[in-house]
Amino acid sequence: MPTTTESKDSGEKRLRNARRAVLDARNGLPVVITGPSPLIVLAAESATPAGLVEWRENGAGPGVLLLAPTRAAAVLHQPVAPGAAAALALPPGPLDSGALLSLADPTRPQGLSGTPAPVPALAEAALLLAKLGRLLPAVLAAPFAAGTRGDDGLLHVEAAELLAYPAQAAATLTKVAEARVPLAEAPDARLAAFRPADGGMEHLALLIGRPEEAAAPLVRIHSECFTGDALGSLRCDCGPQLSQAITRMAAEGAGVLLYMAQEGRGIGLVNKLRAYALQDGGLDTLDANRALGWGADERSFAPAATMLHALGIQRVRLLTNNPDKIATLRACGIEVVGRVSHAIAANGVNDSYLETKARRFGHLPG
Repeated sequence: MPTTTESKDSGEKRLRNARRAVLDARNGLPVVITGPSPLIVLAAESATPAGLVEWRENGAGPGVLLLAPTRAAAVLHQPVAPGAAAALALPPGPLDSGALLSLADPTRPQGLSGTPAPVPALAEAALLLAKLGRLLPAVLAAPFAAGTRGDDGLLHVEAAELLAYPAQAAATLTKVAEARVPLAEAPDARLAAFRPADGGMEHLALLIGRPEEAAAPLVRIHSECFTGDALGSLRCDCGPQLSQAITRMAAEGAGVLLYMAQEGRGIGLVNKLRAYALQDGGLDTLDANRALGWGADERSFAPAATMLHALGIQRVRLLTNNPDKIATLRACGIEVVGRVSHAIAANGVNDSYLETKARRFGHLPG
């Protein structure tokens, strides 16, 4: 029976292997996903001519383009059954990376067309690979022309490793640095950085006063928003939410603001800009995300719970209007003793955005 240390080492090895697969996908390299009926996959957004050739050479058959059902329905101009993925048949012969990208990205003129095809068994893991890399969820997939593992020069990753990655990365977050960062609103602030075992995306905790010593400090889970937090964009309410949270914590003398690396409800900054372009065409923030092939909200709040546990904070008053944050913290063993509303007034630009959050995302009144 493996020891606890051996089990931890094995888990971290699997975590790192999944992370390497994500980096290869971002770099336009094919990846082999193992499991029932192994697939060789290539992210459509990052595909290069060389990557397409390598994918073809190591695949059996013409392959398919995997898309989220919402995106596939738009490409096919017909309903697609809901599920983890949909598949479009591809013609034999050379593929053009630009045309593939136009199929994946609704902000571009459409290139290739396709017909429905059977969805391979590992399609969910293949699309998750692209999502983990903050790429458009569109992936070329073909049965892997199996040789002996390791003789093809490609990275092999188990489907189970990819599917388990988000939860495992959240569970391994460890505080790696902390320093005083005095703020105008909170001169006694400290900033702590948390990193998962695979060296992936880091999250931050802004500690105001001594929240570790409070019975139930005020806590805010704030997803990063470059456009709102740094640039003061009027399209959202993120910047005012951030500023108001810090001010309220400073007034109380203690609090924790968890600054999560989950831009654009977890789809990343590039995809958020694509969603903005679709919103300018008439979609709301939820439908724009779905049009790109993402879920309405791709965030996980489990990393926030891990950070609170690491800080020794088990009981909180949560500054939020989002019931999902409350539910996740409670499910992860954090006692939420109360919700403190976080109301930001509309500014004349983000009125419909705030209305959508309440009507379609189920946010509570401020």
